Amino acid sequence: MAKKLKNEPALLKEALRIILDDAVKRGIVEFEPTDSHDLKIQYAYRLLVHDKKIAPIPNNLISLPSIKHRLAMWVTHELPADHELLK
Repeated sequence: MAKKLKNEPALLKEALRIILDDAVKRGIVEFEPTDSHDLKIQYAYRLLVHDKKIAPIPNNLISLPSIKHRLAMWVTHELPADHELLK
């Protein structure tokens, strides 16, 4: 697996916020309070792949840690260069 990013947990949280807020605004998903964090992570990953914003992880390498890392990497390209999480 690739090198862990500095602030990776916070970057993942920010990626989820951006992706899931967008999905709700687009009316394509509604989450229940009982939906797990892992389910939301997997949904966010699938949505970015579907929207062609990221390349899919090869099936033999896919895992929750690899998905979390891919989402954290994605958000580093979405945030402004001077964003606190990128320092």
